[in-house]
Amino acid sequence: MLPVVLGICLCVGYVLKNWIKDIDNKCIPTVCAIIGIVLSAWLSNWTVTPQVVLNGMISGLASTGLHQAMK
Repeated sequence: MLPVVLGICLCVGYVLKNWIKDIDNKCIPTVCAIIGIVLSAWLSNWTVTPQVVLNGMISGLASTGLHQAMK
């Protein structure tokens, strides 16, 4: 898990949930997973490997779990 990606995805998910009223709550984990993959690839100098994709998805999806745990 990448803490930087987790933090950014947590903030993006928060903004989506509280500022954009038209988005369905079921879409937020998907958006966080995609953003996590992109950020993970960016942090690895745009190298896309299965490990980078998995790290990004885990970090992005963990941000939604962290939000629910804090709530």
